[in-house]
Amino acid sequence: MDFETVPPEVFGAHLTGFGVNLLVRDVEAEVAFLAHVFEMEAHRVSKDFAILTYHGHILQLHSDGTYMSNPLLSVLPEAGARGAGAELRLFHTDPDAAVRRAAEVDAMILQPPTDKPHGLREAYILDDVGYAWVPSRPL
Repeated sequence: MDFETVPPEVFGAHLTGFGVNLLVRDVEAEVAFLAHVFEMEAHRVSKDFAILTYHGHILQLHSDGTYMSNPLLSVLPEAGARGAGAELRLFHTDPDAAVRRAAEVDAMILQPPTDKPHGLREAYILDDVGYAWVPSRPL
């Protein structure tokens, strides 16, 4: 599927499995962060929407303004972090490299790369929106 030209109704009809859609205040800034730190591929980037792909998975970003008639908008904080308690895990992603790239953009490193007893080396990186991204790879 060509993400740059597919009509929205065709794109939506082809989504299957588990999907992630993040509401963000600044779509273009979040795309820049995700593309730089995690090397995600961005498609159809605008101030209101973007499609990102990562190892064959799709992530969508929407600006708050696109959710004006959606009930979720009423529970979002006007300021401060979003996504508290959620971990967005990026498996088979080098946490050491991701942390180096995150430091280049002054992202908050909640936990540096650490070998964990569950068999993964992982780090916790907080983006400007407040989402916790967890790059990890098997030990």
